[in-house]
Amino acid sequence: MKRTLIAGAICVSFLAGAAFADRVRDWHDLDDVHDHIVAAIHDMEHAQKANHYDMGGHAAKAEEHLRAAERELHDAIEWAHRH
Repeated sequence: MKRTLIAGAICVSFLAGAAFADRVRDWHDLDDVHDHIVAAIHDMEHAQKANHYDMGGHAAKAEEHLRAAERELHDAIEWAHRH
């Protein structure tokens, strides 16, 4: 289960990257991706609490990357609102 959540979190991170690869036409698309990343963060936190271990630091690193992606998407959405 934990591996699945971590794999899912990594996939969401790649999807966020793909969202930035194309020209942004609608900030609502970014908002949807942001919501998915926030959900992945919550799933990651739940998996870490349920399993009482961190898989050699990899789960913490995945969570760190998800939080970084969340911050970048937040900034991108704010930028899109202004332009």
